[in-house]
Amino acid sequence: MNVRGKLALVTGGSDGIGREIALQLQAAGAEVIVTGRSAEKLRAMAALGFGTIAGDLSGPAGIDAVVAGVAGKPLALLVNNAGVGAMDYVVDDPANLATADNCMRTNLDAPIALCAHLLPGLKAQPEAAIVNVTSGLALAPCGSGAVYCASKAGLRAYTQAMRYVLKDSNVRIIEALPPVVETNMTKSRAGKKMNAHDCAAEIVRGIRNGKTEINVGMVKILQFVHSISPALARRIMIKF
Repeated sequence: MNVRGKLALVTGGSDGIGREIALQLQAAGAEVIVTGRSAEKLRAMAALGFGTIAGDLSGPAGIDAVVAGVAGKPLALLVNNAGVGAMDYVVDDPANLATADNCMRTNLDAPIALCAHLLPGLKAQPEAAIVNVTSGLALAPCGSGAVYCASKAGLRAYTQAMRYVLKDSNVRIIEALPPVVETNMTKSRAGKKMNAHDCAAEIVRGIRNGKTEINVGMVKILQFVHSISPALARRIMIKF
């Protein structure tokens, strides 16, 4: 996909991987709108020439704000990147159900809703794409993040189904699977982490090169290992 001159929307684009994706799309000539929850971070992105939309995607008000913010604009690229963690989730404690609900609404329900609302506009463009950012944990879930892993596995399944449904359309459906990346969400997690700039670079390169599945960093190896031994793939993901 040639992103030059195209309008892109990056959810969760004021921080972490999303911010790096937005910066690199902008550097490649795209016009980029980012969404986020922090007014301060959105102001910083606006100062760099980005369009901004404030909205918490865990609820309908945030979804409505994003849809209204791009209404009537020639959106050609939707990057569903916004996400929240639910690590160290204790599966037998009902007190954690509110955290689980927030995680599922942000990581799975919001991308589904945005796709539903924005697909008609994307189909109206000569060339368009949707990028759903899942995770290597969608392939190899870990016990400490059961709900987070489930949300990403659900988005992976939805992405694959969308790709089949839209196979004859002008909208390319892309899945990006990052490994553990150095962001605010993972700052309390020990172990090896990929830096956000390099992760975003692989994702943007995959978008521009026509990939439908972008396995980032060690997830390339994980995909191969998973095809042979899912148990070994889980051990690798937990280690890294």
